[in-house]
Amino acid sequence: MFKLLKENIRIALGSIRTQLLRTILTVLIIAIGITALVCILTVVAALENTISGDFASMGANTFNIAQYDISDQMNGNRNKKANPIISYPEAVAFKQKYNYPFTYTSLSFTATSTAEVKFESKKTDPKITVIGVDEHYAPNSGLEIDQGRNFTAFDIQNNTYLCVVGSDFLKDIFKDTNPIDKVISIRGARFKVIGVLKEKGSTFGNSRDLRVLVPIQVARSLFTAPNINYSISTMIEKKELLDQAIDNANSTMRRVRKLSPVQDNNFGVSRSDDLINKILSITEYLGVAAWVIGIITILGSSIALMNIMLVSVTERTREIGVRMALGAKRQTIATQFFIETLVIGQLGGLLGILLGISGGFAIAGLLEFSFATPWMAIISAFLTTFVVAIVSGSYPAVKASRLDPIEALRYE
Repeated sequence: MFKLLKENIRIALGSIRTQLLRTILTVLIIAIGITALVCILTVVAALENTISGDFASMGANTFNIAQYDISDQMNGNRNKKANPIISYPEAVAFKQKYNYPFTYTSLSFTATSTAEVKFESKKTDPKITVIGVDEHYAPNSGLEIDQGRNFTAFDIQNNTYLCVVGSDFLKDIFKDTNPIDKVISIRGARFKVIGVLKEKGSTFGNSRDLRVLVPIQVARSLFTAPNINYSISTMIEKKELLDQAIDNANSTMRRVRKLSPVQDNNFGVSRSDDLINKILSITEYLGVAAWVIGIITILGSSIALMNIMLVSVTERTREIGVRMALGAKRQTIATQFFIETLVIGQLGGLLGILLGISGGFAIAGLLEFSFATPWMAIISAFLTTFVVAIVSGSYPAVKASRLDPIEALRYE
């Protein structure tokens, strides 16, 4: 049995070599469909990997209080009445009143996103983001210190002119220089660098390493603007207490805003893991779109493969008659053509996978997504080409096996 199968494979491969041009065209047709499927799935996987990396660093035990609930905004459920901003007195009042065990609350605000930083004779482009923070901002935001140290409570309480800078400063004004204890200038104010953040990369083309963290009160004195909206972030050490901590924070914020029991919240509370799941659920639609596009192109590929194999059966009718006259069984004839279809299909699938991953890698690089090997896309492509080969090869193989040997020998 094995010897017969081996002989069938040899004959099938020989037939493929003798019809090389037709085989190449068929492989390319199949590869186009697989390339479209794998390329889109690869980009979707890279997007999911980027989003997960961006938000998962915040931890599943973190929640934020903001002007609006981000999940509601993503669902399109915007309040008819605009929520008031979270003012500095409200943010401070919340931090003072919220004393749930094992929690660390951080207050912050974006002072500016167009600052220019100077060091000696060097200066940056005016696109540096300055954030006013406290000592808990970095850990609550998933930021790690790569060099130096983070702020202490003493630094924040005494409004010291210290700062922590993003990793891109090492490539720019601090190139070949140890930044720790160096003095930089922002809007005429001089700050001593005490730490450098670990590199975080870019999201949708926006660098998260071009930022400077300064004590919140210092930032408020330097960057005055009306209606500054503050952010509140809380991290809890024990994840099992997260739901109770959020309920307690919700009640505390309602008291700070003096809401009556019948009034709805005019602020939003968002868990970091809920936000991740919500964003990832959106990428599922992209995956569905990839399959729809892929199935349409693969359907055309399978029809083309079936037609080419039917032409091959017609052209080799006399060969089939000779083999049958020499004792070949119908099952043997069917197996030969079936193997040819499988080989062509898998060659097209392999080429499509290589082209799809290459295209997805290129697109992910342009969009600055975190590329990850799309194993799911590879497995899906392999199974798809296998199914296409079975469906496309079944009818030609059966038709070849059912030819009348006498009529086949007469065929010209």
